[in-house]
Amino acid sequence: MALDPVGVGATPAVTRARRSPARALLVEARPRQWIKNLLVFAAPAAAGVLDDGGDLLRTVGATACFCLAASGTYFLNDATDVEADRLHPRKRFRPVAAGEIPVGTARAIGIGSIVVAVALASLIALPLGVVVGAYVLLTTAYSLWLKHVAVIDVVAVAAGFVLRAIAGGAAVDVPISDWFFIVTSFGSLFMVVGKRRAEAAEMGDEAASTRATLGTYSPQFLNQLQTICTGVVLIGYCLWAFEKAELTDTTVPWFQLSIVPFGLGVLRYLLLVDDGQGGAPEDVVLEDRVLQAMGVAWAALFMVGVYVT
Repeated sequence: MALDPVGVGATPAVTRARRSPARALLVEARPRQWIKNLLVFAAPAAAGVLDDGGDLLRTVGATACFCLAASGTYFLNDATDVEADRLHPRKRFRPVAAGEIPVGTARAIGIGSIVVAVALASLIALPLGVVVGAYVLLTTAYSLWLKHVAVIDVVAVAAGFVLRAIAGGAAVDVPISDWFFIVTSFGSLFMVVGKRRAEAAEMGDEAASTRATLGTYSPQFLNQLQTICTGVVLIGYCLWAFEKAELTDTTVPWFQLSIVPFGLGVLRYLLLVDDGQGGAPEDVVLEDRVLQAMGVAWAALFMVGVYVT
């Protein structure tokens, strides 16, 4: 019988060829996850400063720092969770769990990446260095403790998204409005709860063996929590759009019109989660063409409102 990379018997359908060292390092860095770091652009874009070359460069630099810091935390997290990951049908093929990257090497790369990310962020702007450092502390606390505490675990993951959004404002020194913060916070929680719902559905009775808190959450609780998040996000965005519109003198309601694709995008994502596709939010965003079209329509209307009016 063919063996998988961790030495557990597997059928040929799930057996994976051993990756080269360079390929293993790239996979472990999770470049597909870097799409989350585009949130760094949110605050500068909403503030209308990305047409300034210096601010654009600082925003790009802040995004790169978050990509480096996030990849560093992935290395550390997988080194910590190596035994649990080997019990998961998909995570067992991650390079550390598969034995392609030694645990000690993963920890060294993770620590080095994080140190460089915080240092570079501090050079761009000291407040940005503080935000990146806070993100690292949060993710470390999550890996060591917070992920084992029900409710706190989903809030902690959502807080990581919020810190990305705050980082953009810190990089270019623009204030973040209350409504922006509310939409970002509950939008992040909305996606994280969807991820937990998909994980629970995928793993079934074995869910608690790979993530302890999944044995605590009932389907009804997760549904209720996502319903609350959906309502707050939609109402919060509507109020934010109206607030932005009051600051312009255009006769075309660009910000109000952006509510339509935004709302449709939220509902579309909720539908995909109900269909069991929310386990990897980045895959949902990258693969669903309807959701992408709604996102482009929303971004176009919002950006016209910011930069043209």
